[in-house]
Amino acid sequence: MQMIADSHPARPRAAPVPGNADLDASPDTCEVSCVHPEAVQRARSALPGQQAVEAASALLKAVADPTRLRLLSALNTGELCVCDLAAVVGISESAVSHQLRLLRAHRLVAFRKEGRIAYYRLLDHHVTVLIGSALDHAGEDSRF
Repeated sequence: MQMIADSHPARPRAAPVPGNADLDASPDTCEVSCVHPEAVQRARSALPGQQAVEAASALLKAVADPTRLRLLSALNTGELCVCDLAAVVGISESAVSHQLRLLRAHRLVAFRKEGRIAYYRLLDHHVTVLIGSALDHAGEDSRF
């Protein structure tokens, strides 16, 4: 793999911390500036289009709200009516209904009416996997 060094002069490094040789360089940056053309091209060709990025970002923002994530987690167990969701999450039926409208707008949940009762479920397998993966990842040990 070819590396192309940056033409800029060497960047100043942070002063070492006395008594700790492991912290004298920032662990989250390259120590030299270089570009790997093949890797850059591969990554650029895999980037989704702007419209897909914006739609996915909006979807993730909808899921990022703690109340909505609790609602989605409850629905991950199966179909529930608005009254049941309010009891599970501990908020009013009106607040649940408001959050569910937003989740429907982002195509995360679907509903059906049975008489005067509105039942909700996760829209599809993608949503089920998204919620499960997010919660699994959050529950993992964060130590490396």
